[in-house]
Amino acid sequence: MNLNKVFIIGRITNDIVLKATSTNQAVTSFNVATNRVWTDKSGQKQEEAEFHTVVVWGRQAELASQFLSKGSLVLIEGRLKTRSWKDANNQNHKVTEIICERMQFGPKSQNSGFKSSQPPQSYGKSKSEPTAEEDIPQISMDESLEDEIKPEDLPF
Repeated sequence: MNLNKVFIIGRITNDIVLKATSTNQAVTSFNVATNRVWTDKSGQKQEEAEFHTVVVWGRQAELASQFLSKGSLVLIEGRLKTRSWKDANNQNHKVTEIICERMQFGPKSQNSGFKSSQPPQSYGKSKSEPTAEEDIPQISMDESLEDEIKPEDLPF
């Protein structure tokens, strides 16, 4: 049995730029930072950050570019994919990315980094009691679209 599944929760480290492939498929790539905090043997608090490249396709890419920005909290569920290429100087490059299958946005707040031109709405409840739908929208992608994505379509 094989399993290639990744779950990360972290903050987006760069603004999201929506691109399109030659077949007009929406795609975006952004980085997510995750932190690990622990206490070492001497009792000192230690912290380290990992940076993950996430690739999002289709409607999810459009929604990510619309609602997320630098600093936004996001949960990504996906799979690891390693690709390699040669640059103009004939040097080999290799990158491992998380191909997003599902994404959940973090809580909506003034400091969360959500892009919005409209003021926050209360939906009939006080700001201290947000509804679950208001906090974390869930986005799922049809698995059949995965087969339509080809490495040569990547614009980056």
